[in-house]
Amino acid sequence: MINELEEKLKLIDNLNDFNQLKVTYLGKKGLINAKMANMKNLSPEEKKALGQEVNILKKECEELFNAKEKEIHNALVAKQIASEKIDVTMPGYNFNLGTIHPLNQTIIDLENLFIGLGYEVAEGPEIETDEYCFEKLNLPKGHPARDMQDTFYINPEILLRSQTSPVQVRTMLAKKGKPIQIICPGKTYRRDADDATHSHQFMQCEGLVLGKNITLADLKGALLVMAKKMLGDDRKIRLRPSYFPFTEPSVEVDVSCHKCGGKGCSMCKNTGWIEVLGAGMVNHHVLEMCGYDPNEIQGFAFGIGIERITMLKYGIEDIRNFYTNDLRFLKQFKEAK
Repeated sequence: MINELEEKLKLIDNLNDFNQLKVTYLGKKGLINAKMANMKNLSPEEKKALGQEVNILKKECEELFNAKEKEIHNALVAKQIASEKIDVTMPGYNFNLGTIHPLNQTIIDLENLFIGLGYEVAEGPEIETDEYCFEKLNLPKGHPARDMQDTFYINPEILLRSQTSPVQVRTMLAKKGKPIQIICPGKTYRRDADDATHSHQFMQCEGLVLGKNITLADLKGALLVMAKKMLGDDRKIRLRPSYFPFTEPSVEVDVSCHKCGGKGCSMCKNTGWIEVLGAGMVNHHVLEMCGYDPNEIQGFAFGIGIERITMLKYGIEDIRNFYTNDLRFLKQFKEAK
């Protein structure tokens, strides 16, 4: 039997045939156990002799099967290694690494700056109520200033926010008269024409500081730090009187032109200044509607367009480049800081 098994094992080169042969010899109904079938009809001496013979035979068969199984396994491993062999002298694959979108990088830079100044980052829903988006910001229904922020309505009371100011409202209502120092970056929506400087969807970063004895000087100081951090240490700012329903007094904020250094050029229309954002002291009526006593708490708010400051920082002339997903455009900012 052993010689016969050895010959059969020589012809096997795969585990399927190997396992079938192993069952034939060592299975419950295999050839080895079959030799024990007449054990009950033998005398004690014959049983003992047969038992020893079968055990020796079984052990020899198991050794042959174990050796063959190891041989098949080694052959399979060698075959796999051969199939996975690589030429280490060949050039490797070039993995293209992405980069942070310039708008997201600007948000990160703003967040790092203001967190370092003690601000918190606040977020809110992009689908808002008319109450939070307009009415609690001193923009009641029919107010002419709403035309400048005409947005997309889901129904008369639900809309896509036209500014991140509702986050300020929600924060004031939640704080219930306590001091606040936050920025609110996020997406906003307006029914603007899509051209080189406007988009129906854009991003804003608004700031709100409320506390005792907060003045316009504090606002100017915060905005000057932001301008220098985002646009260069040599930047200067100026504040011009303006009007916003939710701030009083209100100001437009200009930054000195980075191209001409304030001397006057075509980019700044020969004024030396470029308008970048709107700001002001929070209107007393807004404070009252949001649960604050304007006699005890004052504060300032500002709002800057992420696209606008990014365009100024990197010299981008068309806002639509941010949303076309053109890798040739985006790759320019891989090393930008």
